[in-house]
Amino acid sequence: MSELKDDLQSPRAFPSPIPARVDLAETHISWVFLGEREVFKVKKPVNLGFLDFSTIDRRKGACEAEVALNARMAPGIYLGVVPVRKSPAGAYFIDAAGSGAGEIVDWAVRMRRLPEANRADVLLSEGKLDFPQVARLASKIAEFHAHARADAEISRFGDPQLIEFNIRENFDQTRSFIQTYLSAEEAEELENWQLSFLRQNSEVFQARVRDGHIRDGHGDLRLQQIYIGPEGQIVVLDCIEFNDRFRYGDVASDLAFLSMDLAFHGRADLAEHLLARYAREMNDFNLFSVVDFYESYRAHVRAKVAGLITHDSGIPYPIRSQVRHEARHYFLLALAFCRRSLIHPAVIAIGGTLASGKSTIADWMGERLSAPIIDADRTRKHLLGVAPTRFVGGPKWKGAYSLAMTKKVYDELFRRAEVILDSGRSVILDASFRSAKLRKLARELARAHQAPFRFIECTAPTSICHERLLKREHQSSISDARAGLLDSFSKNFEPINELPPDEHVVLDTSQSIEASTRPLNERLPLWPPGFAA
Repeated sequence: MSELKDDLQSPRAFPSPIPARVDLAETHISWVFLGEREVFKVKKPVNLGFLDFSTIDRRKGACEAEVALNARMAPGIYLGVVPVRKSPAGAYFIDAAGSGAGEIVDWAVRMRRLPEANRADVLLSEGKLDFPQVARLASKIAEFHAHARADAEISRFGDPQLIEFNIRENFDQTRSFIQTYLSAEEAEELENWQLSFLRQNSEVFQARVRDGHIRDGHGDLRLQQIYIGPEGQIVVLDCIEFNDRFRYGDVASDLAFLSMDLAFHGRADLAEHLLARYAREMNDFNLFSVVDFYESYRAHVRAKVAGLITHDSGIPYPIRSQVRHEARHYFLLALAFCRRSLIHPAVIAIGGTLASGKSTIADWMGERLSAPIIDADRTRKHLLGVAPTRFVGGPKWKGAYSLAMTKKVYDELFRRAEVILDSGRSVILDASFRSAKLRKLARELARAHQAPFRFIECTAPTSICHERLLKREHQSSISDARAGLLDSFSKNFEPINELPPDEHVVLDTSQSIEASTRPLNERLPLWPPGFAA
């Protein structure tokens, strides 16, 4: 295999057009040969217990599975499986043209090469991965999960007993070296916390199964696998193909790999923004009840991989030396997710009459706080079982907007907020809050969690609100509010005079977003940009 690796680094081993040079990227399970236009990946003949590439037939099967599975998030990038042959002269080469000359000695996955400058970890290191890109990425992953396979066979992988099997396997496979990176007390704390969390929250995990959140996911969602083009197009490579149980699981576990990776790279704010936007896209705010557990689990998985590389004498020393530092970082990160955040959560309620700019301010706040936004419009549509942009309006205070239905919406709004606050995170509530009773309930929610409370009242002249509503009638919108409802709604909006001045912030949203939000910079506990946990 050493000769094969050496020969395939020669441009002459590549199919036409022959590249000027070939670079090698090596992992613990693959050799990746990179030409200017194409990439060929060869599996190493290894058996690590959780994967077995020990025979040529197993490696071929893994290559075929990799091409098929990655078509889901990287259409057109994986071009097929091609043989690696040994010529009569004894040289190894990639037979992409199917010449048939020489013995087949292995198989390779053939791929288009994507610009390295578009890779998410590169973008992040250059300060080019921002909140809007992370929001688009959250939408991409949400869409993938929404259409991913989910059936009885896959659902059983959400059972706490099978999750515990994975946890124990991780610790068994790191037991020989974990104390190189953590103290004995820290290693014991990490293992005990993961196992006890799983057992103490067994019903929560079972509910995730019942609610259909166990899917055939990606299994290795990391920045290094994600490419974001200049027009915003997103491609995700290299899902797990060698072991189905590493791909089958809770969507929160799949997403947690990426949020953990962002935290690993020092951007906990982007990690939290990813979780918040995904939860909103999927109406899955219950993920916050398990995501810290899964982030710890995923960090331990990466620590395990790094540890295996560090102790693999077949991998060049410079790589092993670099990965040694990563292993300690991952172990410490896995431990950090066991512990409560240093940032104290807050409850921010944003209210006002129709078209007063509530959602615009909520989105602005969501970025500044890296906090989940729970809005009444999406919640209502979810409870009704319809798409977010489907119009369900009708006669005033009837049907989808009856008093009974509105009570259900606010009950669910506060229930979701409870889950988020219990996880130690701030929450933003986007609703009209037209009565003092509803505002009181939001304030009591904050008090129950000993969290600061702020009510942001959005205001704008009636003429501007009316104009905004008229525009909405010609656009796809999550809100069903229309111009004909404005006068009646405004008359029924109870003036806000029950809140103390330090909890009540009034914004004039008729100005620019910068001018409108200026009072918030002084009155709210905003996260500093780039804050890392």
